[in-house]
Amino acid sequence: MRIGLVRHGLTDWNAVGRIQGQTDIPLNEEGRKQAERLGRRLQSEEYHWDHIVTSGLSRAQETGEILSQMLHVPMLEPDVRLKERGFGLVEGLTSDERIARWGESWDTLDLGQEHIVDIQVRAMAFLDDLWSSHANENVLIVTHGALLANLLTALYQDKYTERIGNLSLTILEKDRDDWIPLLYNCTQHLTMDTAEQSE
Repeated sequence: MRIGLVRHGLTDWNAVGRIQGQTDIPLNEEGRKQAERLGRRLQSEEYHWDHIVTSGLSRAQETGEILSQMLHVPMLEPDVRLKERGFGLVEGLTSDERIARWGESWDTLDLGQEHIVDIQVRAMAFLDDLWSSHANENVLIVTHGALLANLLTALYQDKYTERIGNLSLTILEKDRDDWIPLLYNCTQHLTMDTAEQSE
């Protein structure tokens, strides 16, 4: 089994640095173009994908739908365990606004954020269930930056700490009890033009 971990495309809140969390912010036009660029890349690569599953938040759902249409891959029902980390009172605020309200160490305060251990537990439970139900298939998973960062930490501790980019692709392969990374946080498709991708 292979899984492709995809962070959704750009939104207006991403563009200005507002934390989205579980607030349902849609893709913007650039985010849709990013999804199309990944779709063109995947059309030209050797990996075969059997299903796509998303968090259900509209920015992930629309990214998944664009990929589904381009790759002719069916979508599974959204899974709420793939939702972004809940950020409580911090959602909707920029870095400057967070610092103005709570100071430089705002992220150490209890502002209603979902605890890291809880996001890791639900992400790992999703992976275990996916393995149980789709062990012989390859699945694209369209989700969110903090969810992906915490899932990768649960799998690999501190081996991967680079910020997860919008429309990045990470590919893992199941080998007995372990998930082996084949590709990490790759965004090369976002810097390729249409002509290069169609060659």
